[in-house]
Amino acid sequence: MIRNLNLKGFLIGLSLSAVIVSSAVTGAIADRLFGIKPLDLLLKNNRQLTGIGRVDQRLVNEESTVISVVEKVSPSVVTVAIQTPRRRILEFDPFNGFKSRIEGGKPQDIGTGFIVSGDGLIITNKQVVSDKDATYKVITSDGKEHEVEKISRDPANDLAVLKIGASGLSSVDLGSSDNLKVGQFVIAIGTALGEFRSTVTTGVISGLGRGITAGSIFEGFVERLDDVIQTDAAINPGNSGGPLLNSAGQVIGVNVAVAQGAENIGFAIPVDVVKNALETFDKTGSFASKPFLGVEYQMISKESAITNNVAEGAFVVNIVAGSPAEKAGIKEDDIITKFDGEEIKDGVNDLGTVIRK
Repeated sequence: MIRNLNLKGFLIGLSLSAVIVSSAVTGAIADRLFGIKPLDLLLKNNRQLTGIGRVDQRLVNEESTVISVVEKVSPSVVTVAIQTPRRRILEFDPFNGFKSRIEGGKPQDIGTGFIVSGDGLIITNKQVVSDKDATYKVITSDGKEHEVEKISRDPANDLAVLKIGASGLSSVDLGSSDNLKVGQFVIAIGTALGEFRSTVTTGVISGLGRGITAGSIFEGFVERLDDVIQTDAAINPGNSGGPLLNSAGQVIGVNVAVAQGAENIGFAIPVDVVKNALETFDKTGSFASKPFLGVEYQMISKESAITNNVAEGAFVVNIVAGSPAEKAGIKEDDIITKFDGEEIKDGVNDLGTVIRK
């Protein structure tokens, strides 16, 4: 009996050894003939599968973030509609002579806004409500229409505050634009093309501290905006005045413009500008007047100053008649080196930046 057990154990051990040797030989042959190491291949496949899991997890997390932000903020995003007086327009057709058409009289969605207080204060762009002869309505996310009772336009920035007769509204959380980073994930919500309400787009912050010209001379206004946020999140006409959001659902900017003739280049006013304007509005009921010196100037860099043996600062090219600059005795070809005790330096303390402070 003992002998039979030993023989059986011996046979089992021999079989296991054969399997092990066979596996090793097979691996060695595969390595020698084809450069394949089965164990390494197995580990590699395992790593690839693990990597796929990580990628999928990141995608799931991003989707969850967007959905969460949209569900949280959408009730606070509104559509702004304009209604101009109904009038008959005569047009001349060289083939059919004069003919008339009716213009105005019906509300038309033109922009976006967002609620900043439950009692009906809404932020949008000044360009959205620039027509002082028109009346405006606000349509909330639940489809309810509200007449705009009062409009306060900010003369220093492309911002406006609308007041509607409502209470208990859901308001946004205002974040900070102080520590934004290029590459940071952002979400935009707005009425794209003045037609598609509550449109959601995503992207990243593409640049910071940009300077742009908003509006058009053909539309009756041109405005210089400095230190704006550049983003590749799709911003279309109609998105103006809507919120640019971070992944926590906080407003970090107000969508303001899209670069003409370009793709995926949009801009937003930093939310800190909005917060400062709202603080003034809360205290006084209006916005502060725009600071104005009245000079056209060109910055002289440190290198140019050394090369031309002149002071570093703002070189005055022209003086606006009747301006504070003229009254103060500033002349063309002067170089402004300090303003209110602050040194004027190219790329650090531009004259316009210091004046705005």
